[in-house]
Amino acid sequence: MNRLKLIEEWIFKIISFIAAYSVVLILLYLLIVVFKKGISALSWEIVFSMPEGGYYFGGGGGILNAIVGSFYLSIGATVLAVIIGLPAALFINVQLIRLKRTQNTIRFFLDALWGIPSIVYGAFGFAAMLFLGLNASLLAGIITVALLITPILVRAFDEVLKTIPVELQEASFSLGSTRTETALKVLFKQGFAGFITALLLAFGRGIGDAASVLFTAGFTDNIPVTFDEPVATLPLSIFFQLSSPIEEVRQRAYAAAIVLTVIILIISVSARLLSKRYSKNSIK
Repeated sequence: MNRLKLIEEWIFKIISFIAAYSVVLILLYLLIVVFKKGISALSWEIVFSMPEGGYYFGGGGGILNAIVGSFYLSIGATVLAVIIGLPAALFINVQLIRLKRTQNTIRFFLDALWGIPSIVYGAFGFAAMLFLGLNASLLAGIITVALLITPILVRAFDEVLKTIPVELQEASFSLGSTRTETALKVLFKQGFAGFITALLLAFGRGIGDAASVLFTAGFTDNIPVTFDEPVATLPLSIFFQLSSPIEEVRQRAYAAAIVLTVIILIISVSARLLSKRYSKNSIK
């Protein structure tokens, strides 16, 4: 019997090892392909200049409009998601602390929303845009991406709050604190490191998504100055350039992909560093 358990454990160790390193190898392969095809086209001009006439047909210029537009859209969507998601996560873990069934039901629906393909959010955002009489614009894109990343933010922060000892809440209540004070001064403070991670995770998803803004954000060669103007994003810039029959334009698409990849990597590393820094003040 013990021999069978050892064999079973050995088999699962091998499977786990293969699965873990397969993910790493796939990531490395993707990075190698993108950098190999795009590094020759990457230049300061592409990163720091606006597209000139006929850029997507081989003309001069760069993708600065798409870089700035991506940050405009993602920052706006993340702010909106925090306004909705932070109170929701705290409500689940403070107001519903004794209603486990209600908590699990809400978490189930949030998980379902997390798993919905982004193109569905794009279609819903497009329908809502037509209903509200909005044009394809920065505002419509912000609303659509906020809908996409809010479940991610709520569930990620919720998982952090679940790890905080219940005794902290009970101690806060015993000292006369209200539920709101407990949520903001105890739970949020203790889970701040996880909140930063959830925030950057949601931001990274928003800046890298193309399908949700395909019908709602529009596209432009300019940087928008108002919310009702269309906005360019890096994912859509990559998509349009890869669709070109011109080899030079497709190489620029891979250069834009390198820029987007570097931004996502910086966000991921920042999330780890900030989480590690602020977790020192948390009570385990």
